[in-house]
Amino acid sequence: MKDLIKDLREFASERDWEQFHSPKNLAMALSVEVAEIVEIFQWLTQEESRNLDFKKRERVKEEIGDVLIFLANLAEKLGIDPVKAAKEKLKMNRKKYPAELVKGKANKYTEYE
Repeated sequence: MKDLIKDLREFASERDWEQFHSPKNLAMALSVEVAEIVEIFQWLTQEESRNLDFKKRERVKEEIGDVLIFLANLAEKLGIDPVKAAKEKLKMNRKKYPAELVKGKANKYTEYE
């Protein structure tokens, strides 16, 4: 992740784009890129979404790259280690969603109380 952030800093610097990389702008761009992933899956069946053809899979791959780029940029601007944040969130989710209560269910944690 550190190498990616270093490369992203260099890429933006070479283009004088840091001026546009406020947390607000990065969050908005991240939202747009996630929406582009959603758009690819929008009208697919569950089965079709699990068995993408090559072209769709490549489009998803590109959009995942965009999402990771904007997420890494946002995390860097805010001084957040995204891997550490994800591990901390997973720890919280283990408490919110105890396996013995939620196994095989897709309900929100508030629906188990």
